Amino acid sequence: MTAATLLAFALVAFIGIATPGPTVLLALTNGSRFGVRRALAGMMGAVISDFVLIGSVALGLGALLAASEFWFSVVKWLGAGYLAFLGLMLLRSKGTLDLSLRTATHEPLATTRAIFLKSFLVAVTNPKGYLFFSAFLPQFIAPDMPQIPQYAVLAVIFATLDFAIMFGYALLGSQAVRVLKKSGALWLDRICGGALLALAGSLALYRRASV
Repeated sequence: MTAATLLAFALVAFIGIATPGPTVLLALTNGSRFGVRRALAGMMGAVISDFVLIGSVALGLGALLAASEFWFSVVKWLGAGYLAFLGLMLLRSKGTLDLSLRTATHEPLATTRAIFLKSFLVAVTNPKGYLFFSAFLPQFIAPDMPQIPQYAVLAVIFATLDFAIMFGYALLGSQAVRVLKKSGALWLDRICGGALLALAGSLALYRRASV
């Protein structure tokens, strides 16, 4: 893999990640509600999901979802349902920062775990991610060289960019709330909740044959 190939991959990946998707929206929301430090758990969940998705594609799961209508539908409806659930929760939120979660001595571990799992599950239950990587990654793989190390390098680059961009969105969310106070959290929750519902709807209508 040449430096030019890796640079091209990083550029395309950056554009794809920076375009707001479910995990980026969750980073923005987590930053506004819990602060950047707590939002790191969600970022780590998304980063680990990147390795799971790319590893699965390297092992052939992406090809399975592209070939099997049944398994594609199973993953699709699980992902759409979970996104819709998260969107509804944000729409019903009070828009507060929930300071009790920051100060209670028995809550931080459970809260961190919940934030981590939300971002992780949103990514691994999205079949579009598997199909995207199945179509995208092979274009940067040299077929005459060992493929697993190449997938590993691409995974590290993608995960690093993903983390950096999510960190930026979380920071943006935390700063926006500081400026707008309680009303800022309310509007961010409403906007991100509506966006997650829209993404759930688009995923529910997504068809394997259109890939």
